[in-house]
Amino acid sequence: MPIPPRGPEPDAPPEDAVQPPREDRTQPGQPAEQAEPGPDAAAGSAAPDDEYAARLREAEDRWRRALADLDNLRKRHARELSGQAAAERARTAAAFLPVIDNLELALSHAAADPGAIVEGVRAVHDQAVNVLERLGYPRHAESGVPFDPARHEVVGVVQEPDADPNTVVQVLRPGYGDAERQLRPAAVTVAKRE
Repeated sequence: MPIPPRGPEPDAPPEDAVQPPREDRTQPGQPAEQAEPGPDAAAGSAAPDDEYAARLREAEDRWRRALADLDNLRKRHARELSGQAAAERARTAAAFLPVIDNLELALSHAAADPGAIVEGVRAVHDQAVNVLERLGYPRHAESGVPFDPARHEVVGVVQEPDADPNTVVQVLRPGYGDAERQLRPAAVTVAKRE
């Protein structure tokens, strides 16, 4: 991964500001030409640069490792989420397998006793509603209750003298789930206010 560029160079300091010593600048009060430095002087001036470069390389290495760790974490998290979603889909599909089995059984017995098919379909319906309830989506199909916009969807308003205003008169399509976890709201007709 390339190293990001540094920001813009800082503005030049004012002329009267005190400047830190630099090797390429002559110090005030020192002659411009100095005698050749000895072997000890060369080792002393190179050591801070080597130490700085080593620390820079170490920081760069730590930064690259942290980026690699973050990328690995992101990939592992995506794999885990994908695995959990697949497991949930499989669990939900497995919960509906008995419903399908019972529908097939009812259809296979339909020719022998046509009256028994109604009873079999009713039993399969109850089983499917039970599966949804176990998955956390209970059925709501109550009439005569106050209208709740979190649980009901109004598809019609009717004049009903026996019902209180803003009360569910008829459930046209049941709803499943609670307000915070809802598959769909119940489609209802509501008594209008007089």
